[in-house]
Amino acid sequence: MQIAFYQPDIPQNLGSNFRIAACFSSKLDIIGPCGFPLTAKALRRSAMDYGPLVDHELHDSWSSFKKSPDRKKGRLVLFTTKGATPLLETKFESGDTLLFGRESAGVPDDVHDSADIRCVIPLNPDARSLNVSVSAAIALHEALRQTNQLP
Repeated sequence: MQIAFYQPDIPQNLGSNFRIAACFSSKLDIIGPCGFPLTAKALRRSAMDYGPLVDHELHDSWSSFKKSPDRKKGRLVLFTTKGATPLLETKFESGDTLLFGRESAGVPDDVHDSADIRCVIPLNPDARSLNVSVSAAIALHEALRQTNQLP
């Protein structure tokens, strides 16, 4: 099970996502370009002391992410407010990649169309959305729970 983030906008959220990946022993993919300079130094800063605990890969584009060997292993599950399947009705598989969009804009239509499954985390109808890191933690925990992969 791995988590992937499409063109993240906020370095602090990327740091939180490193922490989530470390705590749940999941691979993390970063699909660039990012909305902030992602140098080795900036990555170390945003990942804090969790960086060494996380198997992560930086892809310079959506195209390079799609061609990566890990991408061919399982399904792509996009978390979106335009999702068709509620989280608790989604049946996860151990090789799934859970994909989250940009904080400011989600993902473009071609990325949306590439997903094998589109999933939504149901919310209070008066609330707009969850923080991407909160969404990733909720989704990853449920996917790991269903596949008996919780640490």
